[in-house]
Amino acid sequence: MTMKVSIITAVYNRVSTVEDAITSVLSQDYSNIEYIVIDGASTDGTIDIIEKYRDRIATLVSEEDGGIYDALNKGLSCATGDVIGFLHSDDLFGDSTVISSIVAQFEASQTNSVYGNLVYVNAKDPSKIIRYWESGEYDSRKLKNGWTPPHPSFYIKRSVYQAYGNFDTSFKIAADYDITVRFLFKHHVTASFVPTTIVKMRVGGASSSLKNIACKMREDARVMKKNGLTWWYTLFMKNTRKIPQLFLRVKSEKDK
Repeated sequence: MTMKVSIITAVYNRVSTVEDAITSVLSQDYSNIEYIVIDGASTDGTIDIIEKYRDRIATLVSEEDGGIYDALNKGLSCATGDVIGFLHSDDLFGDSTVISSIVAQFEASQTNSVYGNLVYVNAKDPSKIIRYWESGEYDSRKLKNGWTPPHPSFYIKRSVYQAYGNFDTSFKIAADYDITVRFLFKHHVTASFVPTTIVKMRVGGASSSLKNIACKMREDARVMKKNGLTWWYTLFMKNTRKIPQLFLRVKSEKDK
């Protein structure tokens, strides 16, 4: 039996980008995908776009929620796949083979989670790459030095969520960082790297706006304390390690 992959998209008033996200999921060459869309009662026409694809969406929920992490938790409660991942409503998969590559890595490594690379792209023109996040091979010791896999590329077995919990909604920005550190550092969940671009992320998300940087740093520090990291050292390393990404030459898959 082939591995079932649940992909969750949470969306609120993203009429200009949600169709790209949906078609990116539906164009994957892997067949056993359960697609879940959680809409926060959008008022800008987003739901009309979603309804165009309703027959290919396994679960659609459209109602008010308590924010992005509450929406993602709703998606997790609906998911029935062996593995769960997310594609946010502003984002795109790297290409049509992403999920096939992730499943192949799960099968080859017998791991509990798989992650890959991510590129930040121009919001209006996703072909223009702004920053490249090359994750590298997994080593749990790197978490102490501020490293984490990019969460949008992070695919995790549903049994891990069942064992260690969903997103902590007390965080406004850093619940994805919390879940990554909680699983990998605190609970020693196994992970494996697939060397491909999983997601193209449009710049301008909640954690990337200037007004939220201070909030993000405070929440990151709380995540570190909560999960047993030396917060002042890891926070410093986490922020400084982003600088080389701005200068890293973007390599095609043929270069690797």
